[in-house]
Amino acid sequence: MRAARLAAQLRDLRTAARALPDALVLLDADGRVQWANPAAGRLLGITWPSDRGVCLADRFAHQELGTWLREGGDNADGVASPAAAGVRVQCAFIDYGDRRRLLVARDVSRLTRLERVRRDFVANVSHELRTPLTVIHGYLELLDPGDVPALAPVLVEMRTQSQRMRQIVEDLLTLSHLEAQHALPEERVAMDALLQTLRGEAEALSHGRHRVTVEDAAHVDLRGSAKDLHSAFSNLVTNAVRYTPDGGTIRIVWRRTPGGAEYTVTDTGYGIPAEHLSRLTERFYRVSSSRSRASGGTGLGLSIVKHVLDLHQATLRIESEPGKGSAFSCVFDAARLLVLGNP
Repeated sequence: MRAARLAAQLRDLRTAARALPDALVLLDADGRVQWANPAAGRLLGITWPSDRGVCLADRFAHQELGTWLREGGDNADGVASPAAAGVRVQCAFIDYGDRRRLLVARDVSRLTRLERVRRDFVANVSHELRTPLTVIHGYLELLDPGDVPALAPVLVEMRTQSQRMRQIVEDLLTLSHLEAQHALPEERVAMDALLQTLRGEAEALSHGRHRVTVEDAAHVDLRGSAKDLHSAFSNLVTNAVRYTPDGGTIRIVWRRTPGGAEYTVTDTGYGIPAEHLSRLTERFYRVSSSRSRASGGTGLGLSIVKHVLDLHQATLRIESEPGKGSAFSCVFDAARLLVLGNP
């Protein structure tokens, strides 16, 4: 009786797995096919039982899916399906049992197309807005509030808001550029010179209202895009100055870690409640809307930082406590470091 129940449950599980629109492929410890559902045939070209024992790494060695299998990394846009032209599949491994794995593949073609449309729309709209906003801001700069005292407050506010709109457009264009990038320039980024540039930017923005310190304890350079890394590091410095009250301290440190190195900007500002930390890199997410707008922030800076770090296989670590300040760290692997004096 028990054996019959188990057999019935097994049949139900197999029937449910066959009905799934996602591809399921059971693999043994050597990466060979043990079972596959019908969707695996449509999306991956793996059919059961004819492909029993096939090694996936060998089958897809010269295809995009093979690269994904070798690297074992994530790809938000998915990889090209080896079985269906124009189809993108998002793959993931799930470990189970004794060194066995389940490969799950989902058709994300529609989502990929929609994401591409969104990126193109944002980039195109931003480009179209840039010229008229530049013209409007230019004419506003020509108007002297002293000539019309009654309208002086209005002109000042219009200038402020037009400049803010221009900055939002520029940040959106920067994000669009980063999203379109798949490879980075392999440049030597001289950290000593970059740190001194960041110090100058912080002091210029602070106007003497804060104490700014810079420490290079790593004495190594970075490999990557000098322009993009400067943009990311500068965003963190700008945020620290904007959200730290007068008399506070901004500390910029470049130091070695056991696994590589990290660039950290620490401030003695307002701090951020814990419930907001996980969402800080979302576009336009604000902990305090009134404070962000008053400081001139666009709500896009940390999104830019995250995109730049993703392109450099680096991560952003955020530590903060309300009333005590925050620390934003860009953590780089050793593979991104270049010893001084070596080419």
